[in-house]
Amino acid sequence: MTVLAVGKALYICWVLSEVAIFVFTRTRSGQGEIKDRGSLLLLWVVIFASLYLGPRYGDTHPRNMLGNAEWIRYAGLALMIVGLTIRWTAVASLGRSFSANVAIRAEQCLKTDGLFRFVRHPSYFGLLLVIAAIGIHTHNWIGFAVSVIPPFAALSYRIHVEEGALKAAFGEAYEAYSRRTKRLIPGIY
Repeated sequence: MTVLAVGKALYICWVLSEVAIFVFTRTRSGQGEIKDRGSLLLLWVVIFASLYLGPRYGDTHPRNMLGNAEWIRYAGLALMIVGLTIRWTAVASLGRSFSANVAIRAEQCLKTDGLFRFVRHPSYFGLLLVIAAIGIHTHNWIGFAVSVIPPFAALSYRIHVEEGALKAAFGEAYEAYSRRTKRLIPGIY
C-alpha cells in the first residue's frame, strides 16, 4: 500500500469519525446547558471550505513546498497518524462528558489528567495536526495556508466560547488549571 493510499484511507476514517462525533455526541436540548454560540456550525463550514479550497489550490498550482521533497509525504502521513491518535484519545477519555457542541452536563467533571495534563484542549490540538497534515499534502505553501489558517481562527473562537462555559461551570478550579496548562499547543500556547 502506498503512502498516498494510506493517507486517503486515514482521511476517510477521519471524516467518518467526525460525522460520528457530530451525530452521537452532540448535546441536545434537555441533556445539558448548551453554550455553543454558533461555534459548531462555524467550525464545520470553515473546515469544510478550507479543506476543499486548500487542496484544490495545491492541485492546480506548482508544488513549491520544500522543493516537493519525497519526505514531505511521510511527514504528512506521520502528522495525520499522530493527530488522529491524539484527537480520538482525547474524545474517548472524556467519555460521556465530550460533546460536539459546547455544553455542560450535570454529571460533568473537570478533566486535568491524561492528555489534559499537557494542554487544555487536546482534541483540538489533534484536529489541528490532522488539518496541517492535509495542508502538507497540498505541497504548496498557499494551499497549506488556506487549509490551516481559517480552521485555526475558527478553533480559536471555539476555544474562547468553550473556556467561557468551563469557567462558568468550574470556577476557580478551571482558573487554576488554566494557569498551569497551556491552551492548545504544549508549552507554547
